[in-house]
Amino acid sequence: MPLTALAPAKVNLFLHVGPPGADGYHPLASLVAFADVGDKVSLTLADRMSFEVTGPFADALVGEVDNLVARALGLFAAAAGRPGPAFAATLDKRLPVAAGLGGGSSDAGAALRLANQLTGDLVSAGELEKIAGALGADGPMCLRMETAWATGRGDALAPEARLPRLPAVLVNPRAPSPTGAVYRAYDVEVRGSADLPDPPASWTLDGVIDWLRSQRNDLEAPAVRLEPRIGEVLSLVGEAPEAALTRMSGSGATVFALCRSGSDAASLAARVSAQRPDWWVARCGLGG
Repeated sequence: MPLTALAPAKVNLFLHVGPPGADGYHPLASLVAFADVGDKVSLTLADRMSFEVTGPFADALVGEVDNLVARALGLFAAAAGRPGPAFAATLDKRLPVAAGLGGGSSDAGAALRLANQLTGDLVSAGELEKIAGALGADGPMCLRMETAWATGRGDALAPEARLPRLPAVLVNPRAPSPTGAVYRAYDVEVRGSADLPDPPASWTLDGVIDWLRSQRNDLEAPAVRLEPRIGEVLSLVGEAPEAALTRMSGSGATVFALCRSGSDAASLAARVSAQRPDWWVARCGLGG
């Protein structure tokens, strides 16, 4: 019987980015929260490795030769020793691809957690973190799947338990926003810095929303220049009366709107879906 886990969408509530260092990497500061919507990963022990993709966004991964789930399971098997375990994995791809939601890293994190559960914690927690880190800067945070302050390359993490549940709506114009291209556009005219702000004076819903208004996403402007449809989402959602704060997540193209109540989030999701049925819209809760 396969085990199944949610691979939740990761949202950067703010994203402050500095110019690249000598190593080519950009320092950043962010507060990261996870949604209660995402992809689903199913895993079972098998005689040989296999990987299948289903779901509404499966077509976007057709022909992909280096999926992070498959890579994660290969590294897990190697860390477990010889002969390593083999898994049959299925990814139910429900998040848009190249969407600024950490989908691939979250999928890999879910696969690693399931693999360790199926094998009786064959790999130590520290080794799992190393595997996740080898898959990308988002790997460790998506393995932990908890609200955290992220600095450095995004892999220096400090858990934050005070964030309340934030009623939210995620909106994507079904347009990919590749991370590499956005960072290259950002480098043309760097205007940000990886400053880490003081936390909110109040961790109430209203206090967090008011505090976030003074933060920013430094990748938003270059992403909009490359993909104007992100600007359309920001404009339409930001003008809705239910949206208390609207911002792009990560390198885009997904925009999140924070609302002051679950009913406001439901109303906003219905409004946007009716106005733009061609967009991907998901009501959710962040953090908490």
